[in-house]
Amino acid sequence: MEEILRQALTILRATWKHRRLGMFAAWVVGAIAAGVILRIPNQFEASARIYVDTQSILRPLMSGLAVQPNIEQQIMMLSRTLISRPNIEKLIRMADLDLNVKNKAQQDALIDSLTGTLKIQSLGRDNLYTISHRDPDPAKAQRVVQALVSIFIESSLGDKRQDTDSARKFLEEQIRNYEKKLEQAENRLKEFKLRNIDLATSEGRSGIDRLSELTTQLNTARLQLREAEQSRDALRRQIVGEEPILLPEASGGELTISLPEIDGRIDVQKRNLDILLQRYTEQHPDIIGARRLIKDLEEQKRQELLARKKFAVANPGSSVSNNPVYQQLKVSLAEAEANTASLRARVSEYEERYKRTTAVMKTQPQLETEFSQLNRDYELDKKNYEQLVARRDSAELTGDLDSAGSMADFRLIDPPRASSTPVAPNRLLLFPLGLVFAIAGGLFVAFAASQIRPVFFDSKTLREATDLPVLGVVSLIQNDARRLKERTSLHRFLLATGGLVLSYAIGLGLLTYLAQRAT
Repeated sequence: MEEILRQALTILRATWKHRRLGMFAAWVVGAIAAGVILRIPNQFEASARIYVDTQSILRPLMSGLAVQPNIEQQIMMLSRTLISRPNIEKLIRMADLDLNVKNKAQQDALIDSLTGTLKIQSLGRDNLYTISHRDPDPAKAQRVVQALVSIFIESSLGDKRQDTDSARKFLEEQIRNYEKKLEQAENRLKEFKLRNIDLATSEGRSGIDRLSELTTQLNTARLQLREAEQSRDALRRQIVGEEPILLPEASGGELTISLPEIDGRIDVQKRNLDILLQRYTEQHPDIIGARRLIKDLEEQKRQELLARKKFAVANPGSSVSNNPVYQQLKVSLAEAEANTASLRARVSEYEERYKRTTAVMKTQPQLETEFSQLNRDYELDKKNYEQLVARRDSAELTGDLDSAGSMADFRLIDPPRASSTPVAPNRLLLFPLGLVFAIAGGLFVAFAASQIRPVFFDSKTLREATDLPVLGVVSLIQNDARRLKERTSLHRFLLATGGLVLSYAIGLGLLTYLAQRAT
């Protein structure tokens, strides 16, 4: 610590030795600083305040129908990006600042200057914005602020319309694309259904139900075919074998004769009745109808037997070949043959249907998977298409809403106005700083001179600087004349210092007086 204090004291003594040079430098620096401060041009500030009202009555009325963007966020972003090069160039043209611009370099310098001096500030959460600009010419500053206010309002409206038009064009393009996708998906579905038309079932029945129904129909048709073939074979045996003989009864009553065609039909109906009785009760309409049909067939047989009896009585010696019973058997055989062929064709058709259905059932899972994929793609495209159409309608309603009335109302609270007194520079603050700068300059010059021409004040410093032994020290004994000279030098230094401070104090007082008079 003692070493540091000794070095500091040595520096101060060396600096004090060159005090006259330092004082001269302080006066020079002070005069230059005062001149610079006085020559700084006055700056006049023009400002305007804008209030953005985003609480429009249309917003709650159109909630859910039109797109409602975050107006506060858009206005805040606009205020931050307002001071851009395109807007500055537009501002220069609007405020007639390009009259004296002759080349590109001057224009770039003007743009850079305006970019640094233009300010737009948000005053809290009340959507209140202040636009300000400083310039030596108050009228020019006012024109610049007026132009910037106009650009601020026009940019918000123009960007909103441009965003709406861009969104509408994009939605229209996407809707056309999805229309094409829907047409392609519908064509694929149509072609798939045409290729696999056998899969179509009525009443929502599945392929298994349809196969079960075909199996039942095929079994029924085969049973009917066997019954018809047995009836036909019985008729053939009646014709090829012994022909029926009409024998009168001993009592002279009814003739007994075999009628295969009627008996076969009666047997078939009885078998069907047995099957129905296993499934239904006696009151079922099918059972009642079967019993009535059996009764009618028995009555028909009785009438046929009566007719044959009368014929046998009237023609006892007629040939059997001319017998109407034989002729009736031939007719019945032809009918049985036709019925058998019809049933055989029916069985063949049911067998073909069964084979096709079985083949389809083997590929049905894969076809159903393909159909589900096609239907899923179609439903997804249809859903996206409907959403895009709804959003397009919302965008159109939003555009109409913007045309009918803006969602944000710009109100000019304070119109652009330039201050009558300069707001800069603050010479009352700069003058004391100039005095401090002058004193600091004088000290620096004195210190620099002491370092350029160093002086040793004790033997220790000399020994450390030269690294040589000091043999002795010669002290100076001051006389009265030297003391008077040093005292006079000190008085001059103090007078010079006081004069510098007084000069700045007088200048500060004059500036204060002029400022009060201007206001």
